[in-house]
Amino acid sequence: MDAVHPEADVAAAPPARETRGDASALRDKLHSNLLLATGKDPAHGKSRDWLYAVAGVAREALAARWVESRRIQRRWSSKRVCYLSMEFLLGRMLMENLRNLDLGRDCRAVLAAAGHDLDDIAEYEADAGLGNGGLGRLAACLMDSLTTQGIAARGYGIRYEYGMFAQHLDRGWQVEKPDHWLRHGNPWEFPRADIVHAVPFFGRVVEQAGPEGRQVRRWIDTQDVFAMAYDVPISGYGTKWVNAVRLWSPKAQREFDLASFNDGDHVRAVENRARSENLARVLYPDDSTEAGRELRFMQQYFFASASMQDVICQLLASGAPLDHLPDKAAIAINDTHPAIVVAELMRLLIDGHGFDWESAWDIVRRTVCYTNHTLMPEALETWPVRYFERMLPRHLEIIYGINARFLASVEPSQQARVSLVGESGERRIRMAHLAFVGSHRVNGVSAVHTGLLKSTVFADLHRLFPDKITNVTNGVTPRRWLAQANPPLATLVSARIGPDWQRRLERLGDIAGLAEDTAFRDQFRAIKQGNKARLAHYVARLSGQHLDTAALFDVHIKRIHEYKRQLLNVLHVVDLYNRLRRGESVMADSRCVIFGGKAAPGYAMAKLIVKLIHDVAATVNVDPAVKGRLQVVFLPNYGVSLAEKIIPAADLSQQISTAGTEASGTGNMKLALNGALTIGTLDGANIEIAEAVGRDNMFLFGLDVGQAAALRAGGYAPRSLYAGNGALREALDMIGDGYFSPDEPDRYRPILRGLLDGGDRYLVLADFDAYCAAQRRAEALFADRDAWARRAILNVAHMGGLSSDRAIADYAERVWHVTPVS
Repeated sequence: MDAVHPEADVAAAPPARETRGDASALRDKLHSNLLLATGKDPAHGKSRDWLYAVAGVAREALAARWVESRRIQRRWSSKRVCYLSMEFLLGRMLMENLRNLDLGRDCRAVLAAAGHDLDDIAEYEADAGLGNGGLGRLAACLMDSLTTQGIAARGYGIRYEYGMFAQHLDRGWQVEKPDHWLRHGNPWEFPRADIVHAVPFFGRVVEQAGPEGRQVRRWIDTQDVFAMAYDVPISGYGTKWVNAVRLWSPKAQREFDLASFNDGDHVRAVENRARSENLARVLYPDDSTEAGRELRFMQQYFFASASMQDVICQLLASGAPLDHLPDKAAIAINDTHPAIVVAELMRLLIDGHGFDWESAWDIVRRTVCYTNHTLMPEALETWPVRYFERMLPRHLEIIYGINARFLASVEPSQQARVSLVGESGERRIRMAHLAFVGSHRVNGVSAVHTGLLKSTVFADLHRLFPDKITNVTNGVTPRRWLAQANPPLATLVSARIGPDWQRRLERLGDIAGLAEDTAFRDQFRAIKQGNKARLAHYVARLSGQHLDTAALFDVHIKRIHEYKRQLLNVLHVVDLYNRLRRGESVMADSRCVIFGGKAAPGYAMAKLIVKLIHDVAATVNVDPAVKGRLQVVFLPNYGVSLAEKIIPAADLSQQISTAGTEASGTGNMKLALNGALTIGTLDGANIEIAEAVGRDNMFLFGLDVGQAAALRAGGYAPRSLYAGNGALREALDMIGDGYFSPDEPDRYRPILRGLLDGGDRYLVLADFDAYCAAQRRAEALFADRDAWARRAILNVAHMGGLSSDRAIADYAERVWHVTPVS
């Protein structure tokens, strides 16, 4: 059931109207919104109630701009970016929208006059549970930049009911709880009950007589799930243009079986609804079970199918023919999760709109583009052929058809390596290969990552299509990650160079000379100290732990994964702990090591690393021998809002992934933009950061990509490093023998087996000495606060080229071929 939705409501909409400038009118509007949203008067409204009153003011102004933007887009008939991503880590949106709508100052003043603090009210907004890590936050940054630059775009994703999970710690063990981010509603979403698409599953394919008597393939007897749209408008900075993210929520074809209910079978009465709605319960269902893997597979197709049906519906509603799709839409696949789009768009064009194969394939190839975000094998998804046979039989036929035509042009000796079907062991569909073959452009997200795509993951495909892969290095939005996350620093910068750096981040280069200005350095250091005090206050309120704000804040915040090498950090902490106890360390200042990040529910080793961090912290933090010298803290449930507290306070930014494993990273950019110095490997965008800020203003260490490959090829023997390095051996033995886990001495034996007998896949031991040496260089520099401040200022100044605005300009020109609407 495809709803026809030309969005005719836009044409009849009133002119855009915003509420600002008149304090009395704004106060009345807030009181009215409070009454409508909560049924309370101002005397009885609590902070959460006022959140929805303030959000209502912003929502009204935002909706007016959004309506006008859609009207303009239809008039100009511009090409639109359709950005498909499993994640949109939007974070809290109140302060961002108030700033972009120029309502923040007035709202703050009116609320203050009534005895309320806008910042306190904003803390009651839930982080939108629509993402997990860098992939989702990048999607949010790019949507911000698309809107700020006035490029027509629509994000497509899933409206997850419980997000990924809320991370709790039980005696140091990660425990996953539902993330009830929608418990109090989402003030920014617009339910669109008139926009619903039927997404088919299961069934069978038959041959039937079609138009003009020719035989056609038909997918019949399907079990359909309806996808209903929820739109979240995205405001831009310095513009009235508004885009939106359209999120799909599954609805059962038959929500309630009254007959079963009346028969007393109350569970069966709602069985269909529960089964359908499971598709959007959580982001990334645990794939350690067959049921979890099947749910992920269905989830990806559900969102891809609804999105492609929506794109086609939008185009037809505009009056344009479907063969104009490549001129009207750039369908951007954000990583491999939405790769089924290639087959789904073929199905819709051939089965739904009567295109022949060649014409449909030409449209698909000229419309779809694919951004790869990882070199990790588990993220280059492959799905068993049997899943397609049972759940998506028509797509399997189409993928076989694409593969057969593609392989016909490939030398027999290469066919097995480039085939869309993996024949080794259980037959599987290679989704990254499908995305590559079905796209007109493929991009990596940092220079080293793109080079590795060409030489490793897609080496054979690159030889066949040498012009298809390009690079677009990731970027971050300065509006969120400097102006909003660090207002004191943003104010200082604006006072010296003006505020337009928020739209032209390269203007930050103008503060480079101020690194030699004593007064500016003093102000910069005072701001950093204030940010550290704010974080310390938060930690004390959260856990009772009191951080030394004079210490070096050494920050490692990212998803917990072996390749991100939290283990390397822990080994250094243990070594530093040992040196301090023996009086061997000449460290002039104390150090506070701050961890944050979630482990995937089914990733046992990552969860064990979380527990290890906790156990090391529990020992270090109570040992009088290191009191006042070393602290370790793990902050649970890391997300956007917590990042906005940690990043401005960071002195040292840990970016220590094994060379050749991190595609880009954006946390490295956010931290450098806020004046943290990077300790890192030559991996991902660390290389571009080093080129921008200068290697002297970072602490680089360790093997590069070539050296890592050579070490592995030469027969890497981690046990020999263990035997020959006393400090490393001592740290590993303490972990393995139960020094930090006396209640269970063998708890961390699996970690040692992986490092010593499992080949140390991510070269933790190989980089240990170089990492410790880099840490000692950081300690020495931090002792000279003035020299540290100089380098921190230069980090901020030279981050202009790593803005998401620059990334969008690159995408627009070289990948999507779009221009601003006006």
